[in-house]
Amino acid sequence: MANAIYPGSFDPVTRGHLDIIDRASRMFDHLTVAVLTNSSKNPLFSVDERVNMLAEVCAPFENVTIDSFSGLTVDYAKKIGTDVMIRGLRAVSDYEYEMQIAQTNRALLPTIDTVFLATSLEYAYLSSTTVKEVARYGGDIGRFVPDLVAERMYRKYQIKLAGGKSGNEHKN
Repeated sequence: MANAIYPGSFDPVTRGHLDIIDRASRMFDHLTVAVLTNSSKNPLFSVDERVNMLAEVCAPFENVTIDSFSGLTVDYAKKIGTDVMIRGLRAVSDYEYEMQIAQTNRALLPTIDTVFLATSLEYAYLSSTTVKEVARYGGDIGRFVPDLVAERMYRKYQIKLAGGKSGNEHKN
């Protein structure tokens, strides 16, 4: 077993991400979940907010560390001393893009290998973009994200649901 990195924007972290984190943490001695600072995206949450949320929801995983980085993922992987990158696949449509990224990373750092994990079927449709869209209009996102993430999203969007509910009736 070895160390691995699971990079992403995690804006917000979803139950699909947590599914990949859970499974990867059982495959490797240590997993670093690394929040990418991506200047081409307009995130809902700051990098610090995403790191903090991930730290809270990943607390049960003893071998998982949360960090952030900017620049090339392969440079960060070298910095932390790993040659394994985890990427989640929701659908066949993700594969072509992810394969291009994996091949580019391998060209930049010949020692890096990418491990693709197919997300569990129950999360195959789920994306952070979809979650943000549902939350923006006050929809129930409890089945998509942990409770603390849902609460923070509603707060960001200044959504107050009828009856004082957070719109989140599902448990972690």
